[in-house]
Amino acid sequence: MSRTIRYFERTVRNAFRFTEQRPISPVDHPFEVRDIHPSLPSKVNELFDDAHYRQATFEACLYLDSMVKKHAQIEETGKDLMMKAFGRNPLITLNPLANRSDRNEQDGYKFLFAGTMIAIRNPRGHEHSLEDDIGSCLDHLSLVSHLLRRLEQAGYPCS
Repeated sequence: MSRTIRYFERTVRNAFRFTEQRPISPVDHPFEVRDIHPSLPSKVNELFDDAHYRQATFEACLYLDSMVKKHAQIEETGKDLMMKAFGRNPLITLNPLANRSDRNEQDGYKFLFAGTMIAIRNPRGHEHSLEDDIGSCLDHLSLVSHLLRRLEQAGYPCS
């Protein structure tokens, strides 16, 4: 899907926010309400709908990891991937890095991406007794969606 079409789709989805607010219907899927990124694999939605919230979060994080890996073109994963991809000599630049503010933003996102792998993905991959509730899962998916959108805004497609 082209970048223009993705931006058009996002604009249309959010147009109601700039017009008369519509009430959220009880039949709206939580992914629509939270505007979860549409390129997440269908497996994430299936796991979520079956109340496998820990696994849905884990799969979303794996997808984020794969998108960064694809654009950074290195074989690392998790925290190490994120630190190299967004680090001192970044393989993925989120802005022109023209001034201190740009460099601070790049550095901050490095830690957001790495922190997502350490604090959210890893426990769900290693702690089998860990269970998430629906709210935590939606919060995690919202964070992953934000990071995917930030990659796209910088010109790195996530589909």
